[in-house]
Amino acid sequence: MNTSRSRGRTPRTLRAAALAVLLTTGAFTPSASADSARTETPVGTSGGVTETVVRVKAPLPASFGARPAACDWLSYLRYRSSSGPVSSADADRVLVAQPGILEGAGAFDSVARNTVTRAAEQGRHIEFWALDRRSNCLEDRTGIASGDQHSAVDYYYRGKQVQGRTFAGFVGNDKLGWMAKLGIEQTVRDEYDLLAAELPDQGVRKDKVLCGGHSLGGVITGYFAAADFDGDPATTADAGHNQCAGYFALDTTVSTSLGDLSGSIPDDTNLPDVGLGYGVVQAGLDSGLLPRSLSAPVLLNPETMTLLAIAGVGALQDPAGEADLPSYLPANTNIEATNRFLFSKDTATFLTGSPAVKDFRLTNEAILGSLMDDQSVPLAFLQSSVGFFDGGPVTDKNFPVANGSSSQPGLFGTEYKAIPAEPHGPLYTWRNYDRVGDPDDPGYRSSDGTPFTAAGKEVTDIQELARSMAAQPLDFTEQYFPTKLVTDLELATSPQVKRLVVHPDGLTANPTLTVLAGDGLLAGRVPADLHPVVADGYQHLDVLTAAPVQNNGRPEPVSTALTEFARTPR
Repeated sequence: MNTSRSRGRTPRTLRAAALAVLLTTGAFTPSASADSARTETPVGTSGGVTETVVRVKAPLPASFGARPAACDWLSYLRYRSSSGPVSSADADRVLVAQPGILEGAGAFDSVARNTVTRAAEQGRHIEFWALDRRSNCLEDRTGIASGDQHSAVDYYYRGKQVQGRTFAGFVGNDKLGWMAKLGIEQTVRDEYDLLAAELPDQGVRKDKVLCGGHSLGGVITGYFAAADFDGDPATTADAGHNQCAGYFALDTTVSTSLGDLSGSIPDDTNLPDVGLGYGVVQAGLDSGLLPRSLSAPVLLNPETMTLLAIAGVGALQDPAGEADLPSYLPANTNIEATNRFLFSKDTATFLTGSPAVKDFRLTNEAILGSLMDDQSVPLAFLQSSVGFFDGGPVTDKNFPVANGSSSQPGLFGTEYKAIPAEPHGPLYTWRNYDRVGDPDDPGYRSSDGTPFTAAGKEVTDIQELARSMAAQPLDFTEQYFPTKLVTDLELATSPQVKRLVVHPDGLTANPTLTVLAGDGLLAGRVPADLHPVVADGYQHLDVLTAAPVQNNGRPEPVSTALTEFARTPR
């Protein structure tokens, strides 16, 4: 192994022990009584970072109608320096992060840890709050928290109990009536209410809080900055921009437009036609004629997004063991279509289903890599750079688009895709990000001679990614993403949404840090006057998941930029 690239990494045995602690605390017990207005529960401490999960009671207005009791609470993951102050108000800075589309708080795990650690090394104590949106309240983590892949599959797909609990099933549209009103207005209100509850002194918020997010979280931050929360525009202590000392945007921009995020929502989602107008769309959501949560036929729906976390469990449980997940999963149309979409090398394979993923021998890490790596998964906004296949020959994946095509849409990215070439053959393993380019690397190439990857293109540790997906009490994904949140933003010029931008100057009222993934959704499309920090070789998710030490031996650039930004006086 190239020791210059492995310097600073936690030894595998120690990391495994820390991950085991996180897994066993995944099914958490609130640290206060059920009728308390706030609970904070330890998740774990490792590497000088203490993580807790915080829940704050914030009931929705009665006009939202019936909803589960859990949905009257707001939740976030709190990361702080173990040697720093216990009270958030005493921290040097508090970074508050809104997740992107279909994304939950768990996705911020690595960047949060890296940033808190980097600041502590410089003698500063900052906190990182990874927010969950209300819709994550519908998710049941019981099966994942078992720490056993078979138990998780049995829980979610076969009706078997875990710890005396039976899965109630994936939630249908008829049970999501309250989400018909869960749009941008309530989303920014939730952030304000959470900040006001956790940091009651507005002066502290204005002095210490940095507001930001990833992907769609940048747009939400823009609306937050421009919002007014007391109904009187003349009084500005409550204005969104006066809750923050600065803004940060991770592979996004702080704005009130979805324009910069083209390619982040697949065309085959059930998103309604906003050309119908705000009133018609809202009536459809209220009545249930339109879907109240965003999904797609493959990969992007609650049933299949649960598979990502289950794959993470396997990668933690037995990284190098031969996976049986593809054959252990139940056979149904949804799972079969997703497997074909992800593991077909061409159109013919997709149509026939042969060879299928269960015909290949893959380790548990290779399964997770297949689901999340940019040389495998087609959808650009789901891609991270966690290494590459090893252990046997690979071939071009020319489905759903051909490798090397100059007309590849942004949705699929530009990286060449690969897939194992020999069914019923060798055991395919996973070469982690920091072993790409080592002397024993086979250096796989596409049929046209193009290398599939290189050391400078790989940035995320697959075990850290697995931890984020499977060992957090709050999910990496957002299984029930509110349709109204997207339709509101797509209807930004309608009077009903436009009225929310009360303080448009709020978007530029504070300093802004823009950090871009060099190969991400916004590559080459961000105005130079934003002076973005560009993380070379990064994909859209890498800005959240990248390892603390990169293949060039240097510290991870996103957390480095955030740490430096947090030092800057307002």
